[in-house]
Amino acid sequence: MAETLTTPRGMNDLLPPDSAKWQHLEGACRELFARFGYGEIRPPVVEHTELFARGVGDGTDIVEKEMYTFRDRGDRSLSLRPELTAGCARAYIEHSIAQKEPVTRWWYVGQAFRYERMQTGRYRQFWQIGCEALGVAEPTVDAEQIAMLVALFARVGVAPVEVLINNVGWGDDRVAYRAALVAYFEPHKAALCGDCQRRLVVNPLRILDCKVEKDKQLAADAPIVLDHLGAGARAHLDGLRATLDAMAVPYRVDPRLVRGLDYYTGTVFEIVTTASHLGTQGTICGGGRYDGLIEGLGGPKTPAMGFAFGVERAILCMPDPVEKFVAPVGLYIATIGAAARQRATALAHGLRLAGVTVEVEHREVGMKAQFRRADKLGARLSLALGDAELASGQANLKDMVARAESPVALADLTAAVLARLA
Repeated sequence: MAETLTTPRGMNDLLPPDSAKWQHLEGACRELFARFGYGEIRPPVVEHTELFARGVGDGTDIVEKEMYTFRDRGDRSLSLRPELTAGCARAYIEHSIAQKEPVTRWWYVGQAFRYERMQTGRYRQFWQIGCEALGVAEPTVDAEQIAMLVALFARVGVAPVEVLINNVGWGDDRVAYRAALVAYFEPHKAALCGDCQRRLVVNPLRILDCKVEKDKQLAADAPIVLDHLGAGARAHLDGLRATLDAMAVPYRVDPRLVRGLDYYTGTVFEIVTTASHLGTQGTICGGGRYDGLIEGLGGPKTPAMGFAFGVERAILCMPDPVEKFVAPVGLYIATIGAAARQRATALAHGLRLAGVTVEVEHREVGMKAQFRRADKLGARLSLALGDAELASGQANLKDMVARAESPVALADLTAAVLARLA
């Protein structure tokens, strides 16, 4: 007997009816993002490994430990994407978007892959939804994205949420802050975890994002970036705060907030929630500015702001049961005999084109079993069709809630069903 095949660890099937909840979230994103001027981009799942080494950062855990990387038949190093921003940046450069339009707003939904330790809502294959705004340097677009996310999470029932913001500086600011962090952590190097000892050399800001408890305690007294910001970064943070205030979006400045990807500069933010099953890690979304990424990948100097969130984690924070998101069955047609099944299929086709969700029983099963299925599906109406109904051209349309029946001509079925459902 052949061995039963299963999904690889950390990779999951998404099945109905659970997929209905995902579709609701994706639909809410599609509608809201369009109002803010974002068009959908679909970059490939596989990219050249160099893109992530240069874009995400070859010293990050993602690139060093978590990527699914392989060599193709042409001996090229390729990787399953661990996130989507780098692919969007590559597409922006490759298709010369900067020469076609001054401001680009893209959104995406797609799979990403990281070989990491699994936690609640975190898997090795996961789905991300995100937005990228390219070509705008002003802090108002930072605030606009944050406000858009707050509106999105309210729309899908994720509450309460808290917005955390910070500014990790640009250029000389980051050089000065890096030096301050090295000076602080160097005497404590032996007490740091192995990863943070390496981070101290590669990117000491990432020590502040370490989840190891002893490192978190040590980082609590580390210098804060706000004390090392230049006039430009301070003005940008002030502009972000003023715009959020004007939009009545509550937030809190968190001077310890950093992001785990090397390309972030200037604004960084997270949205956290306690109304979920996420355990101790309540972050549901994060993002910020990456004003140097496009240029660093060989493109023109381009300011950019973006965010992403994991769909699995967002779904865990949506309190309504899956059943609420499943499209209701408007009509269930029970059939007896081949001729009735054929007529039922034709009737259902017309109703579906008119906008009604119809379930037809194509199997040879008894009427009692068919009506039990109609009840299980929550059908609003039902219709029994056999030889007698075909001969008379009439059938009884049953209201499954009121348990009342009324005769209807089969020729007028579409109009009758639409009237009842209205």
